[in-house]
Amino acid sequence: MYKPKILVIDDEKHIRMLYQEELEGEGYDVATSDGEEPVLDVLAREAPQVVILDIRLGPDRCGLDLLQLIRNKGEHVPVILSTAFDSFQHDLKSIAADYYVVKSVDLSVLKATVRQALAAGKTA
Repeated sequence: MYKPKILVIDDEKHIRMLYQEELEGEGYDVATSDGEEPVLDVLAREAPQVVILDIRLGPDRCGLDLLQLIRNKGEHVPVILSTAFDSFQHDLKSIAADYYVVKSVDLSVLKATVRQALAAGKTA
């Protein structure tokens, strides 16, 4: 049975584990990355249908920079920016993302956004 693959990139292990458990419960195949490995290598290896990308990946790494690498490479995978800080929504680099979700203990918005991204990807 085909399961869409979701790639979660977040520097916080407990967030990666939570997202993986919750999304696998929804029937997805989930891969995770802490953002240390080059993002293009992870994309090539995992071939996800959707990427969930944290904006703050530690003190010296920024998810917005990884997003730019993904887009500059010509990757058209839907990217959901996920952060605890909604002020990034107004950062010009964030316009390259397809979706934007503020982190919450309630993952219903994230799950709905993943479903929306997968549905949009099938028609693209």
